[in-house]
Amino acid sequence: MTGSAGHLGEALVRVLRAGGYHVTGLDIRESPGTTVIGSVADPAVVSECVAGADVVLHAATLHKPHVGSHGKQAFVDANVTGTLTLLEASVAAGVRSFVFTSTTSTFGHALTPGPGEPAVWITEDVVPRPRNIYGVTKLAAEALCELVHAEHGLPVVVLRTSRFFPEGDDNDAVRAAYADANVKANEYLYRRVDVADVAQAHLLAMERAADIGFGTYIISATTPVTPDDLAALSDDAPAVVRRLFPDYAAEYERRGWRMFPSIGRVYVNARARADLGWSPRYDFRAVLDALTAGQDPRSPLAQAIGAKGYHDKPTGVYTS
Repeated sequence: MTGSAGHLGEALVRVLRAGGYHVTGLDIRESPGTTVIGSVADPAVVSECVAGADVVLHAATLHKPHVGSHGKQAFVDANVTGTLTLLEASVAAGVRSFVFTSTTSTFGHALTPGPGEPAVWITEDVVPRPRNIYGVTKLAAEALCELVHAEHGLPVVVLRTSRFFPEGDDNDAVRAAYADANVKANEYLYRRVDVADVAQAHLLAMERAADIGFGTYIISATTPVTPDDLAALSDDAPAVVRRLFPDYAAEYERRGWRMFPSIGRVYVNARARADLGWSPRYDFRAVLDALTAGQDPRSPLAQAIGAKGYHDKPTGVYTS
């Protein structure tokens, strides 16, 4: 398990160990889930970690929050070289399945509709157009995964995850206009997923990789909207949500919350549900029911992990 000190890494280590798996956690940071401290771009360290492993779960990465604090070469080193190093070591060690944690950020510019256009229906068939070095290097790493599968037969599943981190939104205007919990509740309509559901998708991927061979899947909460809603969603999102969830307005009003006036894209998880047998539990309906009952809408796993941050020193909203 790479990235064992991160949000998803800790979630996976917890779930795997609870399931009786022996987990070797690799990270550059110490943590309860980290057993080896080192870089995924270090061939000696990586070879030591994968020796005897049946499965590799690769979540270590430089993230979008690092774009402003790290140079492009650092992203290439961690996200591209690190992934290739791990793939080649996995082939040499006879690993039976490899799961790569990617991101919906790879879609980049494809996520933004033109003026007056309907919201974009984002499936795995949409061609990615990365907008920054994070997206570029994650997409390159995905291509390496497919190449190594084609050349060596290593079963690889790529999971493009949407937002599951607990930190505040990185958009200053959004943070100023909406309460943080309000933002996250809204996002379950189109671009957020609970870390417990992400962890479950990874476990299913590692179990089914051999049958899949190679596959790429969007991992996001199940959206309640359909393609028929896309024009209205872009023009008047609150009206769409009122139609789908007649009880939402009263709960939002009670909390002083607002729905976004417009939503420009929707992530679709249908392929992951079909191929992986994935059944995410946390969606907008579940969040709304929890809020109405006065409960925390996050999974117990998300609550246990909490916020970790992405930097060791003050660096914007993602500081640890």
